[in-house]
Amino acid sequence: MESSAEKLRGLRITSLDEDDDETVVPHQPLPGPFAAAADYEDDDEDEEEEAEVTIGVLTKPKRPGLLLRHLFPSKAGGIPAWLDPVNLPSGKSSCCGFCGEPLRFVLQIYAPIDDNAATFHRTLFVFMCPSMACLLRDQHEQWKHKHGNPCRSVKVFRCQLPRTNAFYSTEPPKHDGSDKPLCPGAPVCHWCGTWKGDKICSSCKKARYCSEKHQALHWRTGHKNDCLQLISSSDASKSVLPAIGKVPAGTSWPEFEIKIDYEDTFDSDSCDETNSKSLVMQRHGKPDAMMQSWMDQFEADADNKCWASFQERVSRAPMQVLRYCQEPNAKPLWALSSGCPSNADIPSCSFCKGPLCYEFQIMPQLLYYFGVGNQPDSLDWATIAVYTCQGSCDQSVSYKEEFAWVQLYPTTPTRR
Repeated sequence: MESSAEKLRGLRITSLDEDDDETVVPHQPLPGPFAAAADYEDDDEDEEEEAEVTIGVLTKPKRPGLLLRHLFPSKAGGIPAWLDPVNLPSGKSSCCGFCGEPLRFVLQIYAPIDDNAATFHRTLFVFMCPSMACLLRDQHEQWKHKHGNPCRSVKVFRCQLPRTNAFYSTEPPKHDGSDKPLCPGAPVCHWCGTWKGDKICSSCKKARYCSEKHQALHWRTGHKNDCLQLISSSDASKSVLPAIGKVPAGTSWPEFEIKIDYEDTFDSDSCDETNSKSLVMQRHGKPDAMMQSWMDQFEADADNKCWASFQERVSRAPMQVLRYCQEPNAKPLWALSSGCPSNADIPSCSFCKGPLCYEFQIMPQLLYYFGVGNQPDSLDWATIAVYTCQGSCDQSVSYKEEFAWVQLYPTTPTRR
């Protein structure tokens, strides 16, 4: 039986060294770098083999417009390219469970499953509160998931569509500038550009917001004056509201395209000493006193062996920000032996009650690209593993919340 890795190779793979990122395989249902079907019928011998991992690295898009929703991108930072552009998550789903602030977009992965008609298009979205204080609380709350509905500051949503749907053509994108979505999306917040703009400015009746805080921020940073212009102007072409996809600096992380390759294509021996040094240690420019203290503290600890293995594996491709594998025997690459979930710690799908399985993990190198510093409340993590519904159930809800497990460094709480 054809393995998921073989199926993956049959789809459009964007190589790290490929200059032309517009190659499309016509006979496949849809180009997508993370398009891979899980093969649940592998025999026992195959399941004992180590799963083949696809890693994601970041690159700046070569030109504007490559990361729009109708091109089904995998991307990090910026604003989400919602797959279902109308029925967006809203209410408490879009907010941190601790501070109540709207969550910030982290990344999305386009990962259709080609033997399931309901998942012809399938994208996973990750959001996070930018407060480390909330992430610390989240890390404790995740252990309580089997005992109710805990608060979370990291949320993952799965959205999927059949080939024939109200939003996109049944044909693959041509990537020639002619691709267009079939309908406009829901109006989004003019401040963050992420969540649905359910609230409307009571004066100009044009600016939209996802929360009162974002409305207040927009008002203080310029909309107070812009609002008067909008009221006095009858010419819609002279609107001073930001264009779609344009949000104020600082309200989102820098935007990148995620490109992928197989982990085994990287030869760590061919990397020089500088390039092979993991960005896990380089995020703040060089290993700082805190990290060195941690290394010394756990030199003889059981975690040290796991950490060394983590570092060695990551050093094969130091720039990786994502590890993806949808094979049934896939497991996360944990940085530490402590703080790992058991099978009993992973909840069932909240929609179909079926099992959740590991699908991908976010690496700490992403913080380097996002320009996150080393202040007391700066985000930091060892890894974030994402578990999704094994059957990718097709329920009435457009965005189904999945489960994320956050693993932090032992020293993280002392930074506060």
